[in-house]
Amino acid sequence: MQIPAGEFSFTRLEKVIFGAGSIAKVGHELDRRGLVRAVVVTGKSLGASRLLDQVTDALDARCVGVFKGISQHVPMQSVRALTEELRRLEADAVVSFGGGSPIDASKVAIASILNGRDMTLAGGELDWARAMAPRGNQAALLHVAIPTTLSAAEYTPAGGTTDEATRVKRGVLDARLQPALIINDPNLTLATPDWLWVATGMRALDHAVEAIYSTRHQLFTDALAAKAIRLLFAHLPGSIRRTGDEQLAHRGYCQMAAWFSLYGAINVRLGISHALGHKIGPTWNVPHGVTSCITLPHGMRFMAGIAPERFEPIAEALGIAFDAGNPKLAALACADRVAAFIAGFEVPNSLRKAGVNREEVARIVKPVQEEVNFAGVVDRPVTVDEIAALLAAAYD
Repeated sequence: MQIPAGEFSFTRLEKVIFGAGSIAKVGHELDRRGLVRAVVVTGKSLGASRLLDQVTDALDARCVGVFKGISQHVPMQSVRALTEELRRLEADAVVSFGGGSPIDASKVAIASILNGRDMTLAGGELDWARAMAPRGNQAALLHVAIPTTLSAAEYTPAGGTTDEATRVKRGVLDARLQPALIINDPNLTLATPDWLWVATGMRALDHAVEAIYSTRHQLFTDALAAKAIRLLFAHLPGSIRRTGDEQLAHRGYCQMAAWFSLYGAINVRLGISHALGHKIGPTWNVPHGVTSCITLPHGMRFMAGIAPERFEPIAEALGIAFDAGNPKLAALACADRVAAFIAGFEVPNSLRKAGVNREEVARIVKPVQEEVNFAGVVDRPVTVDEIAALLAAAYD
């Protein structure tokens, strides 16, 4: 038996407010910080919805503008436009409203302002030490995240944008990118399309599973991730198949699962399914939630052959017997259970169903291999042949 040892760094997240109607508290949170110039950042669909009115009404006179130009995978040009708008309006708070795209766009725009340079050009600045810098000295621009999906982007000090010309995703890590305040109001998720809600729920499941079998796993994140798995299996179906208060309750528990799936995961880093998704998503404009529906079972089967012992918390969460003498058997059963769970919803679960041409798949093999080996998320270097085999399995 080994003595537990290590380090765990907390992000600059100050508060999570959750529950139906919790959006009403956003004004008080700005007032107690003396902030009076908030800009709401959202996408085109939510920007045209009545739900946006609930956010701006809650902000009241504190809202000095709404930016509605953020689209999937966060195109660089939209982030640059947002940065200029925040400067023009002299914003002291940014309220991102929507899924991972407006949240990430807000993070990178804030980073550009704080650093005095265009951070969309800072691709590859994945400085893990900077992402886990000491608390205190909060960003001059308060970031309030109001998520309407389960992607959980609001729980990390990381942001990504996509180069429209090359379709390459660029990432930035900085402690100041972490939103200080998150408001999880299930009422504000009801307009989210079922397919998107479910797909981002699978994204949260992807976070949880890969946090557990990460090479840098920790007991703290293991416990949260295992609870996230239980909550998603218990509540994701009811969150789209029930109505009224029962549906709101299921959605509230799903929001808790998203929180648990990624909180603290900056300490452990995520794995091969995420690396696949990072390349599949921007290359073929596949939503990141959908990429998890495609890649997670295959990533799990791959890891079952490398670190099957790490599947014990996952097996326990899924009610699968785990035999330490033959851990791979349970690990593969976990992958099968997850694949069946995904197949029970109307979401694409293969590259073919996502509209990717088979002949084009080879173009991302090397970039995926490089990301996996650079991040060290597998116990040994992976080969291009292994990545090619994973993608071939994920195609059909």
